[in-house]
Amino acid sequence: MSHPTTAAPIARPGSLYLDGAWVDPSAGGRIEVIDPATEEVFVRVAEATEPDIDRAVAAARAAFDRGPWPRLSPAERAGYLRAMAAKLDERVDDVARIWPSEMGSTHAVAHAFAGTIGAVYEYYAGLAGSFPFEERFDNPPGGGELALIVREPVGVVGAIVPWNAAVNIMAYKIAPALLAGCTVVLKCSPEAPGSGYVMAEIAEEIGLPPGVLNVVTADRGPSERLVRHPGVDKISFTGSLAAGRKIAGITAGRIARVTLELGGKSAAVVLDDFDLGAAAEAIGGYACFLTGQVCSALTRIIVRRDRHDELVDALAAVFGKVRLGDPFDPATGMGPIATRRQLEKVEHYVRLGVSEGARLAAGGRRPKELDRGWFYEPTVLANVDNGATVAREEIFGPVLSVIPADNEEHAIELANDTIFGLNNSVFTDDVDRAYAVSRRLRSGTVGHNVFRSDMRIGFGGFKQSGLGREGGVDGLRPYLENKTVILEGSPSHLA
Repeated sequence: MSHPTTAAPIARPGSLYLDGAWVDPSAGGRIEVIDPATEEVFVRVAEATEPDIDRAVAAARAAFDRGPWPRLSPAERAGYLRAMAAKLDERVDDVARIWPSEMGSTHAVAHAFAGTIGAVYEYYAGLAGSFPFEERFDNPPGGGELALIVREPVGVVGAIVPWNAAVNIMAYKIAPALLAGCTVVLKCSPEAPGSGYVMAEIAEEIGLPPGVLNVVTADRGPSERLVRHPGVDKISFTGSLAAGRKIAGITAGRIARVTLELGGKSAAVVLDDFDLGAAAEAIGGYACFLTGQVCSALTRIIVRRDRHDELVDALAAVFGKVRLGDPFDPATGMGPIATRRQLEKVEHYVRLGVSEGARLAAGGRRPKELDRGWFYEPTVLANVDNGATVAREEIFGPVLSVIPADNEEHAIELANDTIFGLNNSVFTDDVDRAYAVSRRLRSGTVGHNVFRSDMRIGFGGFKQSGLGREGGVDGLRPYLENKTVILEGSPSHLA
């Protein structure tokens, strides 16, 4: 498959989707989305400014305060989620066309992941019949004959999604929010708005009530307006630590609800009984996934000092076999970095790592054979001190830092010596040892012998990797408020 030259599969890129209709942006602006493999314009989309954010919030506010959506039963709302799932299944090819063209994922990966997104909406639709939206307590101690805990929607949600895996991340915000009865303003990244347009088109096709889902694309200023807006009850944000800190401060000032899924500097702890060749294949293979632009990527590789050089050589050998090129070519193993700015950031960190004492063992440059596109070779930095910048800060690219440890206890200390706590993995043939170490690693997820994550169970971080969880039942709870109701009798629906 060659790189497509047809237009983006979006019907109304020059419009915003507000209150169930396609409308022109207030200032008439456009955002150019650049294909990172070709450096050419993929699509031009409408640019939302602060008045557009106000319009979007007003539509969501009216739909929540006066519309039918929050007053439908969970089962009725689940019907819309199932319709969304069916439409997403029909548009797998469109999403798989958009994803590589916006951020450089290989088409094979994009197509595989696009095929799973509908299942997220199906999953949350299924919770309509099993989640306790209402619980009863007979003869409560505080008096009355019956007490209820009713779980009601938190209100208007500002859902802010990043560029690396937009359609996947927005699913874990939109689906639980809608099932809960919330209304949503989806704010797409300027680098990757295409999937948001797909969701807006689907909302229109299935007849989602006006104002329940509003979709805008905006840069920082209007995005901050969304976070500060008094009409927004909750912010759900996925993105950088710096932005998350700012959002946390703003929402704290007005006691708005917030979920933050932020960065990571996750460790692969390779214990002394595990084969280093197998470790290199598992770690190196995943390091190229989405060109390393994954918040939970295993980027700190911690190994006993006397095994360090052997693992570095094995990782370098794995990276040496990775083919860079056109994301739509089935032979490509890794595509480009999403933006020129991100490429320059990765280059800066690698130079900094070397200047701080690390050894460049593999990669570390733009491939000479590719004369266009923001490509960068997968990179191994050896003998990295855990206090070095490249071991402390999130790079968000295909760069591994290999850190020597004195022993298992020291390895665990190094893994936990970070402000982040999103993900880790432990590599050992002993499952009891894996469990024991995993319980000591301070992160929201711990895998065994490979990168592992399961959003169906839950995803989120310790420490500065975020607040709250997404995915699973725990991903629904932040969109609900608990209310206690104490009655002198039993209402008819409970009689």
